Amino acid sequence: MNWKGVTPAITTPFNGNLTVDHKFLEEHCSWLLENGCAGVVALGSLGEGATLSFDEKTEILRTLGRAADGKGTLVASISSLTTTESVELAKAATDLGCSGLMVLPPYLYLGDWREMKAHVAAVFRATPLSCMLYNNPVAYGTDFLPEQIQELALEFKNFKAVKESSTDARRVSAIRVLVDQRLEISVGVDDAVLEAIGVGATGWVAGLANALPRESVDLFNCGIQGESTRAFELYRWFLPLLRMDTVPKFVQLIKLVQAEVGMGNTRVRPPRLEIVGAELQQTKAIIHDALRARPELVSSYAVPVRK
Repeated sequence: MNWKGVTPAITTPFNGNLTVDHKFLEEHCSWLLENGCAGVVALGSLGEGATLSFDEKTEILRTLGRAADGKGTLVASISSLTTTESVELAKAATDLGCSGLMVLPPYLYLGDWREMKAHVAAVFRATPLSCMLYNNPVAYGTDFLPEQIQELALEFKNFKAVKESSTDARRVSAIRVLVDQRLEISVGVDDAVLEAIGVGATGWVAGLANALPRESVDLFNCGIQGESTRAFELYRWFLPLLRMDTVPKFVQLIKLVQAEVGMGNTRVRPPRLEIVGAELQQTKAIIHDALRARPELVSSYAVPVRK
């Protein structure tokens, strides 16, 4: 399992009746990999995992497995209301040939460290796959502290990476101080990617990469390679869009950017609703301004397929 590079948290596309559009899902995944992404993470928050049934999740993993086979990694997000269901999904993802798992705390219940450790430990034990711990205290209320991450790293050999989404780049350096190179660290907040790379992040679980993979890959590579002038030029252009990853309607916003570049549609499952009215027009104006100033890129990848 390669935890380095740009790995989009892939969105889940829906048909008009809000069933999963497997045909486009496979096309989208292939396009992301053709445009330089290392793999995809499925079923996460951006993938509207909380609105998907267990069977829908496994079918999505089957579809993405076909698209990613031999071309990139496939990571399954493991999240549910109960530890039992998380363990069952981890086992199913393992049987379906996923490359790794991204393990989340349980939905809704904000337990103490003893309870949260027991939850993620049960998932780690359920699979031989390489596992990433997802720390997002802003969205989930559970905060895995650097010392707790170190404790897990000492106990579980298949715990290999952390997706750090606290929005505080100092957390990346704090984890790195405690575990050195034992874990790969990915930034999970789009508008903190250069800051996180600067203090030791080696991966990016990205949102806007769903619509702009080439720009995301070039930004990340410039940051990793220390090309600071070029990296900041790209960052300055990209930031108005990257900030769409950090607000409550991030799913709607990122799907809207996808639609504007011709790679997807804006359908979401309730309770989310598509953006309308003045909010829609204001957001489109930001997107159009960015696309008109779209920079020339270092890398040459596949161009979007209109959808």
